[in-house]
Amino acid sequence: MNNHSVIARQGLAPLLLAIFAATGVMHFIGWRESLVFWVVVGVVLALFRDPEREVPSSPMSILSPADGRVTVVETATDPYLKRASVHVGIAMSPFSVFTTRSPIEGKVLEPPAPSDRSGNPHGVWLQTDEGDDIVLMMSKGRLNSKPQCYVRFGERIGQGRRCGFIHLGGKVDIYMPENSVPAVTVGSQLHAGTDAIARLVRTAT
Repeated sequence: MNNHSVIARQGLAPLLLAIFAATGVMHFIGWRESLVFWVVVGVVLALFRDPEREVPSSPMSILSPADGRVTVVETATDPYLKRASVHVGIAMSPFSVFTTRSPIEGKVLEPPAPSDRSGNPHGVWLQTDEGDDIVLMMSKGRLNSKPQCYVRFGERIGQGRRCGFIHLGGKVDIYMPENSVPAVTVGSQLHAGTDAIARLVRTAT
């Protein structure tokens, strides 16, 4: 997985096509006529931008998996693991970065089917080495585009690493252990991979 890109992999093909069209028109017709194509290049770069993020060194923190605004903070039943959990919902902006990032460091497990599959959400189950379970539910984007996942079951992933993409943004729901302490409120604006949404609490044994 490439963690040094400034444009999401989904944007490479349209970017190259736009650049090819812009340079071709500029060479064969003229630079004035090519301006609209260079504008398209700029739009593609803006839509698929994927800047690096400074991931904090805070293993007990659960980081935001997406850029966006918090729409819900509540105690709810995890639809995948059927447990009481802290649920945080994030609505992604159509003008933000659409790459999603892992909220914790851990292993990717295969989640069971949720009891409610409305909207065909894509679920990702992450588990820390200490056994903390975090479930992400990524809903379709504004163009009804299916969320894309960069990780496979059984892989390990680092905290703040790129793990998926939702074109034009969608909704991301995070289900955390019931004793997690939320660090956000409804309306909080978040950046993926840098801002904490909650803190894990482990009971000494």
